[in-house]
Amino acid sequence: MLVGGAVADCLTKCGSSFVTRSSSSSSSFCGIGLRLDLNSNPPRRIRPRRAVIGLCVASLITNSDSFEVGRLIGSYGFMNVTSYSGLQSGMGMDYAVSEDIGSFKVQDIGEGSVKIRLYEGRVAQGPLRGTRVIFKVYPGQQVGGIEADMMAANELNAHASLQSSPKDVCPHIQALLGGFETKTGEQWLAFRDNGKYSAADYAKITSEKMAKVIAGGRLWNPFELDQTIKCRRYFVIRLLHGAMRGLSYMHDNDRLHQSLGPASVVLSTVVEKDAPYLVPQLRDLAFSVDIRYSQLEGRPNILSEGLWRRASVAGASSPLEKRAFGIADDIYEAGLLFAYLAFVPFCQAGVMDSISLRRLLENTFQLDLQAAREYCSADDRLLEAVKFLDLGDGAGWELLQAMLNRDYRGRPIAEAVVNHRFLSGTFL
Repeated sequence: MLVGGAVADCLTKCGSSFVTRSSSSSSSFCGIGLRLDLNSNPPRRIRPRRAVIGLCVASLITNSDSFEVGRLIGSYGFMNVTSYSGLQSGMGMDYAVSEDIGSFKVQDIGEGSVKIRLYEGRVAQGPLRGTRVIFKVYPGQQVGGIEADMMAANELNAHASLQSSPKDVCPHIQALLGGFETKTGEQWLAFRDNGKYSAADYAKITSEKMAKVIAGGRLWNPFELDQTIKCRRYFVIRLLHGAMRGLSYMHDNDRLHQSLGPASVVLSTVVEKDAPYLVPQLRDLAFSVDIRYSQLEGRPNILSEGLWRRASVAGASSPLEKRAFGIADDIYEAGLLFAYLAFVPFCQAGVMDSISLRRLLENTFQLDLQAAREYCSADDRLLEAVKFLDLGDGAGWELLQAMLNRDYRGRPIAEAVVNHRFLSGTFL
C-alpha cells in the first residue's frame, strides 16, 4: 500500500507550513536502466481516501515491476515555517514604514527534515510501456519521520483528485502515472516526464547567459538585443499564463497549491525561440489543501497549521472566509512568482534573486509597487525588467500590485489573472 492507510485517512486537508526550495543538485550514479526487483521491493496497492479518488487510483500503476529506474537527476529540500514576525525595513534604505502595515506578517523559516530525490525512469510494461517518467522519492519514516509519509499521501491524494475525470485533465498540472512503496518504506511517485527544467532553471540559465555576454566584452547588436528581449518577454508571459491556468484549475476543483514558486513550475522547454510550444506545468503538491467546505471545519493537521494560523490573524474564521483567504494566499505566492520572472531573467546573474526581490517588495517598499518602480527605474541593471512591466501603459505593475494586495480580500482570483490584459500578450 502506498503510504500507510492510517496516514492517508488523517489527511483530510494539508497546507503550507512549508515552502519548497530546489537544491538543483545532480548526480549520474544509480545506473541507467536499473530495474526494481519485485522480490526486494514488493508492490503495494494504494488505498483510496475518497470514492472520487478511487476512480483515478484504479488506473494508476502500482506494481513496482512495471517501472525501470534511471539516473538520479536532482533533489529537493523543504523550508519549514516556524513562526511569524512583523515586517522590518531593509535594503539599507531610509524608506518610511506606514503604521497600517502592522497586521502584515512575514514568515520565519528553518530547514525541514524531509529530503526528496528525483530520478529518471520509464514504464516497462503495460499500455504505457516506454513512457518516460520522473520519480519523486520520499524517504521512509526512519529517515523523514511521519511528516514524509503525510506529504507523500497528500501529494497522491491531490493528484488523484485533480485527475478524477480523464476527460477534464488540465495540461498545466503534472500528471501522476503511479507509485509504490519499497521495503524500506520509501514512497516512489511516478510522474509523466514532460520536461526536467523548472522556471527557476530557466531564470538561472538566461541571467547567466546575459552575464557571460557582458563579461566577455561582447557588445549587443541593437537589433539582436531587441529580438532577444522580445522573445524573452513572450516566453515569460507564456510561462506565467500557463502556470496561472494550472492554478485556476486547482482552485476550481477545490484545491490550493500552497507551495508555488519558480521550482514548482516545470517547463517543456527553456529555449525561448520555442515559446509557442511551451507547456508549463505545476508540480509539488505535497502541501496542497482541500478547500471543500466539508473539509474546512475541525482541527487542521500538521501540514496546514501555518495556513490557517495566518487566516486567523487576518480575521478569516468562517469556512467561507477561510476558503477565500486560502485562495488569496495562493495568489500572493503567484504574485511573487510573477515578480521573480519579471526581474531575474531580465537581469545579469547576481543582480537579483528571489530572496532579495521579496525583501525589496515586502520590507523596503511595503508592497507599494509604484515606489518600487521608481527605485528600480534608477538602476540600469533593472531597466529591462521595468520596461517589461511597463508594457500596456503599466499593465504589468497593475497586475502585480493587485496580486500582492496587502488585503487578501482585494486580490483577484486565478481566472481573473489568466484573463488580465498583460497576460494576453497583445502588447508583444
